[in-house]
Amino acid sequence: MNSSQRPETGGALPPHPTLRRYYGRDADRPRFVRGLFDSAARDYDAIEGGMALGTGRWYRREALRRAGLAPGMRVLDVAIGTGLLAREAIRLTGDPLRVTGLDPSAGMLVEARRQLGVRGVLGVGEQLAVRTASVDFVSLGYALRHLSDLTVTFREFFRVLRPGGIVCVLELTKPSSRVGYAALRIYMRRIVPMLTRLRTRNAEAELLMRYFWDTIESCVPPARILAALDDAGFEDVRRALAIGLFSEYTGRKPGPSQVPVGPARREDRDNFFVRKMRR
Repeated sequence: MNSSQRPETGGALPPHPTLRRYYGRDADRPRFVRGLFDSAARDYDAIEGGMALGTGRWYRREALRRAGLAPGMRVLDVAIGTGLLAREAIRLTGDPLRVTGLDPSAGMLVEARRQLGVRGVLGVGEQLAVRTASVDFVSLGYALRHLSDLTVTFREFFRVLRPGGIVCVLELTKPSSRVGYAALRIYMRRIVPMLTRLRTRNAEAELLMRYFWDTIESCVPPARILAALDDAGFEDVRRALAIGLFSEYTGRKPGPSQVPVGPARREDRDNFFVRKMRR
């Protein structure tokens, strides 16, 4: 397939069914989610740091490195939030001016720009306010569950990437074991919201954490996410799984890369915590 061609139009793929306990209709979801993130923006870094038990920055940086992010690349971080993933992208590219963050939440975007000095764009993943074939790397960190349509979003990622460009989607995945699933459910549904409320005194931040778990529990399976990346036109689509919980979806837009970089993917053959998953 020629990299300038758009894939055939497929059906809509919401990341999860309508969660009526939070919003009545799918059309109401963007406003609901945007309001939660706006209200939680000032406390989000503290919440995430505690939830990830201090490993978040290291893991994000290594996941981006495994995907192929390297100096010289121009990055679009979709759903940048407060900049947790963009911060590690800056460390790998060496230049905050090479990283652009996009987010529908003005509160989150203000925090990211204040902390990192990156260029910020107010917008949604389904309709990127970014020029066609203008970036080398598109990242999406733990926000796939907050989109309305993965089919449209992945086609937008494909559009804005230059030939040879890389997409990297990080997401939480329910553990396959019953014990792991039960433990994560208790932690995410009960402990994290309780600690969030005690630490922040922010009811909206607590609600956001409860919403997080319900979206994780209801999220479409990895096979459908991989298929949506395939359908968008990406090649060499893969999934890696870290500690049975963190999924790393990657793909490449056909064509030669326009940026001189090292190996496209770091294999991590000896990494005990990360394993490549079969399609």
